Amino acid sequence: MTDSGYPSAHPAPPGCPAHTGAVRLGGLEYQQTPSQLYRTLRREHGPVAPVLLDGDVPAWLVLGYSEVTYVTSHDELFARDSRRWNQWENIPPDWPLLPFVGYQPSVLFTEGEDHRRRAGVITEALEGVDQFELSHDCRLIADDLIARFAGSGQAELMADFAHALPMRAVVQVCGMPTSGEDTRRLVDDLRISLDAGEGDDPVAAYGRVGERLRQLVKDKRAAPGPDVTSRMLTHPAGLTDEEIVQDLISVIAAAQQPTANWICNTLRLLLTDERFAVNVSGGRLSVGEALNEVLWLDTPTQNFIGRWAVRDVQLGGRQIRAGDCLVLGLAAANTDPQIWPEGHVGAENAAHLSFSNGEHRCPYPAPLLADVMARTAVETLLERLPDLVLAADPAELSWRPSIWMRGLTALPVRFTPVMQ
Repeated sequence: MTDSGYPSAHPAPPGCPAHTGAVRLGGLEYQQTPSQLYRTLRREHGPVAPVLLDGDVPAWLVLGYSEVTYVTSHDELFARDSRRWNQWENIPPDWPLLPFVGYQPSVLFTEGEDHRRRAGVITEALEGVDQFELSHDCRLIADDLIARFAGSGQAELMADFAHALPMRAVVQVCGMPTSGEDTRRLVDDLRISLDAGEGDDPVAAYGRVGERLRQLVKDKRAAPGPDVTSRMLTHPAGLTDEEIVQDLISVIAAAQQPTANWICNTLRLLLTDERFAVNVSGGRLSVGEALNEVLWLDTPTQNFIGRWAVRDVQLGGRQIRAGDCLVLGLAAANTDPQIWPEGHVGAENAAHLSFSNGEHRCPYPAPLLADVMARTAVETLLERLPDLVLAADPAELSWRPSIWMRGLTALPVRFTPVMQ
């Protein structure tokens, strides 16, 4: 460790595309204050830094806004099919990041016309979700969740509210029961596969997610309904059941946990930043402003793995070899001093990269639906519990130990009890 508490430079393993000076993406300090590490990496390595993933597997972390934009806009140079990776011989079968990079017949790993076909099915299925109806359903879900703790005068919002609301909303639009043991296990396994904790098995969890969704697809084949899964099944593109299962995993995973963290990170901002506490008339400032600022400064998806170089190419002054893995540093790019030269990151526009960029960005209208869920959740909570305050010192709040997702371990609050 260096004096700053961040990981020190580590000699690269033989044959590693990341030269001496590669930094392990891990450690408690990084997890709690990753922006400081991004600044250090940018200062020492520029917009593209050599890093080491779990097990000291080499990769490149793309930190610059223009570089992330370039990578995501040039699929012919930086593609999504992970079978190109030049490190597969060094990857053990229980590698914790396999759910992210192990090739699956999913929209996430398709390219070219096949990707456009698959993404088109998702887009049209999501377009069938009525945003006003979704907002109404989210308000009902929020009311139900709030009613469970409103009388106690205290709550832990991460578990009791922020995670539960998008989970129930997402499984509902996909045609699954909003409660029950199967649904709870599905969400738990999604969390483990995306953000494994100590003792978790993300590879096994990912397998269980697939099994549950295969049953859902089978059920909807037999009895379709007004839901995303049924619309994917009946789409004229004629996707196979397994293609739909894999794409549903992508849809649900992208919607549930990132939206939960978006909600909770926004509530943290509203409860800890005096700019958002109250305005001159006694009402809270725009929830929309807070939601947008979080996407710039505490975006739920910090880093995304990844892209694989199709051929040898230069990027940010680095020589990238064919088959090298690139991790998209979405959070680092959002705070790139090249786009915020005065050192102040403004939240007035929506040009952030929190939903990625290019052909593989979150398909329209997924960001709009996530915004509906997050905005409705935050607004409903503040309306129902107007004197909500943080029940801990802001400095004591801790972030989950993940380099991929940015979310609190807990958000304790207190308020005047409300009898239902």
